[in-house]
Amino acid sequence: MSQELSFDHWLSAYVVPTMESSLEQALTVADESPYLAGLHEAMRYAALAGGKRIRAALVLAAGEVAHPSEQVEQSKKALIAAATAVELIHAYSLVHDDMPCMDDDELRRGKPTVHVKYGEANALLVGDALQSLAFEIIATMPVAPALVIKAMQQLAIASGSRGMVGGQYMDLASVDQQISKARLKLMHQLKTGALIQASVLLGSITVATNYEDHSALKSYAEKLGLAYQVVDDILDATADTSVLGKTAGKDEQDNKPTYVSMLGLSEAKDYAAALHHEALEAIRPLGSRAERLRALADLIIHRQS
Repeated sequence: MSQELSFDHWLSAYVVPTMESSLEQALTVADESPYLAGLHEAMRYAALAGGKRIRAALVLAAGEVAHPSEQVEQSKKALIAAATAVELIHAYSLVHDDMPCMDDDELRRGKPTVHVKYGEANALLVGDALQSLAFEIIATMPVAPALVIKAMQQLAIASGSRGMVGGQYMDLASVDQQISKARLKLMHQLKTGALIQASVLLGSITVATNYEDHSALKSYAEKLGLAYQVVDDILDATADTSVLGKTAGKDEQDNKPTYVSMLGLSEAKDYAAALHHEALEAIRPLGSRAERLRALADLIIHRQS
């Protein structure tokens, strides 16, 4: 996909429809048993409920660092598979995070959460099934087996106790607690940052980016992942529910530590801006090949939901 295409057009006319189509295909079950139709309906509801597809865009944009011109068909298919897997993992995490035993949210992207619409037990199964499907998809990437294994390992780490699950554990344990700035940073790096970082690195791994470029992408992703969550903290404190698509003010209501509660709104905004700057500096050596990654960093830092 040529870099000459404007970022907004690339995102709206290529990334989003490509992901919707790929997710639709992944969630279409051939010869479906009628006894499983309800489960598959709920999976589709969770994964096809809209969203900005930022993580998928990060996979595809990172892949362009090695393939800045028109990509060969094999690399394109592999990157789409990796991006689809990331979006499935993200969808699973939201289903589980929204459950009453976790964050207890009833609204996601302006719609009832999965457990509200389909029941708690089914929501648990939906999340489990989406996670399994993600690894099934990534296992089929048309690249060298060694790269498939490396990509699966990266996604597994980001999804497990050293990533999202660990971050959610820390988040639940921090309710009504006074925690250190270092602990808050680690919690955010794991809960949100890990999958953002994995998205970038999956794009790099899939196209076998060289060591120097991969290192630059890793540094960019680390800064951007944390910035994403700092912005989330800011939006939770400042945005309206109608704009966010989920219940605003939930962190304060649940007495969870955030960068806003710890630093104050003004300093939290300054921190997000500093992380944004550091992310952009990390990919400065990549030149025009990283133009879409720069635009994605801008989108993440300036988003309203």
